[in-house]
Amino acid sequence: MILHLNNSISESEAQKIAAENQAFCFNNGKQFVLITSSSLKEVPEGLKSKITESWVFQNDNQLASREYIKHTREVDFGTFKIGGNTKNTVLIGGPCSVESESQIRESASFMAGLGLKLFRGGCYKPRTSPYSFQGLGLEGLQLLAKMREEFGMQVITEVRDATHVEEVIEYTDIIQVGAKAMYDQGILRACAKTQKPILIKRGFGTTLQEFVQSAEFVLSGGNPNVVLCERGIRTFETGTRFTLDLCGVAWLKKHTNLPVILDPSHAMGYAYGVADLARACTAMGIDGLLIESHPNPKVALSDASQQLNHSEFEALLTSLKPVANAVGYNMI
Repeated sequence: MILHLNNSISESEAQKIAAENQAFCFNNGKQFVLITSSSLKEVPEGLKSKITESWVFQNDNQLASREYIKHTREVDFGTFKIGGNTKNTVLIGGPCSVESESQIRESASFMAGLGLKLFRGGCYKPRTSPYSFQGLGLEGLQLLAKMREEFGMQVITEVRDATHVEEVIEYTDIIQVGAKAMYDQGILRACAKTQKPILIKRGFGTTLQEFVQSAEFVLSGGNPNVVLCERGIRTFETGTRFTLDLCGVAWLKKHTNLPVILDPSHAMGYAYGVADLARACTAMGIDGLLIESHPNPKVALSDASQQLNHSEFEALLTSLKPVANAVGYNMI
C-alpha cells in the first residue's frame, strides 16, 4: 500500500509513523510518502486522519505501477530527458569495456562526432570466467570521466558488486546495475541514496515481477530516476546468446511507469543480428537503445562477437532515425 501523508506532517512525525507501520518513507517534493507491503489492504484506523490519498496493490510492484502513476516517469539526464511526454529514444553507444586510453578516446571521439549524448564503457566486468578480462576498475572509471570532460558526453558504466558502488556513483552520470547484480541489495540500496539515474538490467533468468521489484528497492529509498533495460533471457535456444523478450517489453510499457531501454547487443550475441533487432526495438516506441561498438571488434578484450565496428554503428544510426520518426519518437 502507498500512502500520501498530509502536508502538515513533519519529517520526524513521518519517520515515526513509518517505523510504527514497518513502512518505507521518503519526501517526493510535495509530501511524505509511505510504502508498506502490498499485503496491507486497508488503511490502519490510526492513519486515516493523517493521509490525503492511498493505493492498494495486488503485489509489491507499487511505486513502479501505472496504477500509482499513470504516465511514464520523466527521467532527466541533464542535457536531455526520456519518458514523460518527451518521445525521445536515446542511443547509448560505446565499447563493452574500457581497455586503454587510446581505445576509449577513439571510441568517444567517434560517438561524439555522431552527436551521441550518452557514452558507455565497462570498467568492472562481471565475467563468467575468472580467466577473462575483468576490466580496468578505478583506472577505467577515471578514463571515462576524462572522456566526459573532453567530449561533453555523459557516461554510464556497470556496477559489478557492492564493493565499488560508491566509486561508480562518484565518477559516472548514470549507474548501470547489470543482469548479474540486479538482486544485490547492497547495490540497490546505495543507488537509492543518490538522485542520479539508475539503469537496471533484467537478469537472464528473471521474471518480469522480480525485475520490477528490483526497481522498487531504488524507488522506495527515494530515488525516482530508474530506467529498466531488457537485454534478453535464457531459453532453450542455443543459436543466439539469449532471447530478446519483446513481449516482456510490451508488458512493462503497459503495467509500469518506468522508461524502458533495450540492449540487442547482449541479447543477440552476434554483430550480424544487432541492427535488425535494434530496428525492431525502436519500432515499439521505446525510450532508449544500448548498442556496443568498438574501433576494431576483432581485438576487443570482451564480447568481441557482438560489437559493431564504427562504420556499422553509423549505418545503424542512420537507419534508426526514420523508424523512430514513424512511431512518433525522436532518436537522440
